[in-house]
Amino acid sequence: MPIVILLCLLQLGFLLNFSYIYMKDYRRLKTDENSRLSLNWNLNREISKLNYRIHTDAIKDNLIPAELTPAQITYTYANEADMLNVVLFGKTAKQWKDEKP
Repeated sequence: MPIVILLCLLQLGFLLNFSYIYMKDYRRLKTDENSRLSLNWNLNREISKLNYRIHTDAIKDNLIPAELTPAQITYTYANEADMLNVVLFGKTAKQWKDEKP
């Protein structure tokens, strides 16, 4: 009989420990989620999206001649976008992607 009680107490201890870890991890995840969804983060994200749209439209409207083939347009567009990335951020899109997988 004492062995059964001991086993029950061990199981209870395991469940309490598991519950504590589970709640602690849940709290951490909710904190991370809230920080990502904060107003400041969303505002910066929206501004970045708008700025990127402005830059890409400027490339399309001002730097790509109409007489180029679609393949040449793609190449020119990519080169100009990479040049803008280097000027603004100091690295190409590929370098950025490689650093932040």
